[in-house]
Amino acid sequence: MEKIKMQNPIVEIDGDEMTRILWAMIKEELILPFVDLNTEYYDLCLPNRDATDDQVTVQAAEAIKHWHVGVKCATITPNLQRMEEYHLKKMWKSPNATIRAALDGTVFRAPILISKVKPVVSCWKKPITIARHAYGDIYKAVEYRVPGPGKAEMVFTDEGGKELSRQTIFDFKGPGVLQGMHNRDDSILSFARCCFTYALEVGQDVWFSSKDTISKDYDQTFKLLFQKVYEEEFQDKFQAAGLHYRYALIDDVAAKVIRSEGGMIWACKNYDGDVMSDLIAAASGSLPMMTSVLVSPDGNFEYEAAHGTITDHYRRHQKGEALSSNPLATIAAWAGALKKRGELDGNAALVRYADCLGQAGLDVFEEGYLSEDLASLCDPKELKEMPENGKLMKLIRARLETLLA
Repeated sequence: MEKIKMQNPIVEIDGDEMTRILWAMIKEELILPFVDLNTEYYDLCLPNRDATDDQVTVQAAEAIKHWHVGVKCATITPNLQRMEEYHLKKMWKSPNATIRAALDGTVFRAPILISKVKPVVSCWKKPITIARHAYGDIYKAVEYRVPGPGKAEMVFTDEGGKELSRQTIFDFKGPGVLQGMHNRDDSILSFARCCFTYALEVGQDVWFSSKDTISKDYDQTFKLLFQKVYEEEFQDKFQAAGLHYRYALIDDVAAKVIRSEGGMIWACKNYDGDVMSDLIAAASGSLPMMTSVLVSPDGNFEYEAAHGTITDHYRRHQKGEALSSNPLATIAAWAGALKKRGELDGNAALVRYADCLGQAGLDVFEEGYLSEDLASLCDPKELKEMPENGKLMKLIRARLETLLA
């Protein structure tokens, strides 16, 4: 068949360890034979980030802002152990955090469901999408280890030097610990707009949760700004689409989600979203079956797998072992980016190919050819084979050729 042409590129962001190897296999076996692939390439492997003083990450983020669509491989966020292993100049920041900040984006994570792996929550029939506000809260907090007795205060001074507020946090009688968090109205407003815009795109209700009964200023601000954006900008669109927005306390939403059939966007503050996305992934079947898309309010999209670099498989790969790694979330990232590129460019052939690419992997898994992480979770009678990576790619390619034909 003639290769599908692309008018504009997508930003391709390469990564680390086993996911880097799967990345190359997916391109070679599932994309390049069918698409005249047009990408602007950035290598975010840890050695290259170190060599460029992490400027390659900044350049990748700027490229997404220019071309509007990116696809990212999993990358290492180094700790002290990784710094010593890779002989790094410093412990570089999370590439995801850098790109999120540059795009002012919201992260939407949803599990990939297959019938062979039953959710732990038996009533879940549809994927639950976690929308995580990827700014502020404890991730940008200031902390202090209190050495002994004393008064801790929170002071706000305006830019003219006038003290507007001074509050006692606690009168310490002995050692303790302090933490000061912040957020910004403009970031919360962007978060709300991203959630409602994405909900209209995918046709799902939005549930937003916080704890405004306890946090009567911080969480209350989130609640009020979400309601303002909904009423002023999205209420009519939601009603026309038959969609609903609801706010409730996070403990109430957690209880209702457990009893629901799924199929909604659960919007969470930063820490809540970090925790709940992993909980939803694990309860839906497997952590490697989690997709992730970063959406900015001005129309930029970055697709990736929600999981890490599969370090344990990489160590075994280095020893020459045959592996059966799960590629579905990474395939879904490529499919999502190529589909979005096709939609933005009016390229129907690329959109159709992307849909077939995502479906091909699902079909092979539904037939009972499962990767190592899923094989132990399904009924043994439904497992045909746990194919190694090369064979699994060939099975998906054969299915993809059938779908495209």
